Amino acid sequence: MPSSKPLMTASSGPIPDSVESALRTLETESGGINALAAALRGPLGATFAKAVDLIRNAKGRVIVTGLGKSGHMGRKIAATLASTGTPAFFVHAAEAGHGDLGMITTDDVIMALSWSGEQPEMKNLVNYSARFAIPMIAVTSNAASSLGQAADLVIELPKAREACPHNLAPTTSTLMQAAIGDALAIALLEGRGFTALEFAHFHPGGKLGAMLKFVRDYMRTGAEIPVKPLGTKMSDAVVEMSAKGLGCVCIVNAANEVAGIITDGDLRRHMRPDLLTASVDDIMTKRPKTVPPSMLATEMIEVLNTRKITTLVVTEAGKVVGIVHLHDLLRAGVA
Repeated sequence: MPSSKPLMTASSGPIPDSVESALRTLETESGGINALAAALRGPLGATFAKAVDLIRNAKGRVIVTGLGKSGHMGRKIAATLASTGTPAFFVHAAEAGHGDLGMITTDDVIMALSWSGEQPEMKNLVNYSARFAIPMIAVTSNAASSLGQAADLVIELPKAREACPHNLAPTTSTLMQAAIGDALAIALLEGRGFTALEFAHFHPGGKLGAMLKFVRDYMRTGAEIPVKPLGTKMSDAVVEMSAKGLGCVCIVNAANEVAGIITDGDLRRHMRPDLLTASVDDIMTKRPKTVPPSMLATEMIEVLNTRKITTLVVTEAGKVVGIVHLHDLLRAGVA
């Protein structure tokens, strides 16, 4: 029951009723997740491991099915499995009996979600699974239900109170379904050594896709690279910096190997009357951090953040082949 005494914020007055409601919802749902974690540390853990092995060894796909809110969670689970290297798709339990059973092959594994395990619309799919010996994993809170008894494996979720004050609207239960789906997907991902590069194949769009591109996809090349040879006067180097607009100039030796870099910060640190007549050799930061064009954008961003810099020189076989600036990454939506 809601407390009669209003909660207080850390700064001003009492917390609004809507925020109190939100906090109760989160506390109730977190209790469901904690109960699920405790179950996995106990007997449920062995069943979960068998489910992972069953899916991993299947020649076909994971067919996720469900109805109502469980169906919505099923769509999400199928999408997560597919994007992390486990071929999967969703089949609506009611539509299955109207032709969609043809989507399911004997090489597949069915994962059926139902909190009660008693939806009559599941009957056609359950019978089809039995007739063609297609293994079925039931995700339910009732192992003794019709679905649980028909399944080869039952991931029995612990019974937990819904966040709804009437204990009716699926809230805690759907969160637990989503959580066990995520747990299966990540266990399968880690078990097969699924890499970020493989993830990029399935997710080329959006910010995730941008972060899974490579340095070569964002670097400036050719005439866009601000570069000057060793021995150049600082006056020429400053002109090059201004012309290329990146706030830096790369200094190379006769073999086009990076020898140093001069940034706006170097100019400020070496500000003196004879700066423009000095040699770049005396002003440059030697042995700057370089990255290969094959490095992932996510790794490149980590280098920039760790070193608190905005520019990276890109080299291949010791030669300067490009330059990457933080502003380019921001425009691309990577950083």
